[in-house]
Amino acid sequence: MHYEVGIQQLPGNEDLTIPRQMSAGASGFDLQAAVKEEILLKPGEWRLIPTGIALEMPPGLEAQVRPRSGLAYRYGITCTNAPGTIDADYRGEVSVILHNLGHQPFHVQRGDRIAQLVFQQVPVVRLTEKMELDETQRGSGGFGHTGK
Repeated sequence: MHYEVGIQQLPGNEDLTIPRQMSAGASGFDLQAAVKEEILLKPGEWRLIPTGIALEMPPGLEAQVRPRSGLAYRYGITCTNAPGTIDADYRGEVSVILHNLGHQPFHVQRGDRIAQLVFQQVPVVRLTEKMELDETQRGSGGFGHTGK
């Protein structure tokens, strides 16, 4: 299934490229840091990093901001609220909550690929209030109830 998603490069970010997939089979579109000057993320620190873009998605679609595996593996850099959800009706700048879980300071420079954007379908759901829920074998067991 194909969707058309509008992307706007926000003023002052013409030097950055719009997100793109880095291989033919990639699910994510790489997001770049649109910081005006270098940011130093100390171990344990997180910061809101702008990307310089805004999206226009059709209803029934969401964009998820996810960490880049290479940054996570090499430096311990992740996204605090991964996946971060961008709703179809949001028109503001896409930003990334970048978090340094590593042991060394991490430099974020303008144009660095810091996260990825993955698009997902969102089903239409109608919640129906019930006085009792149907029984299942699992019941209310959670948080490790099914074993290691």
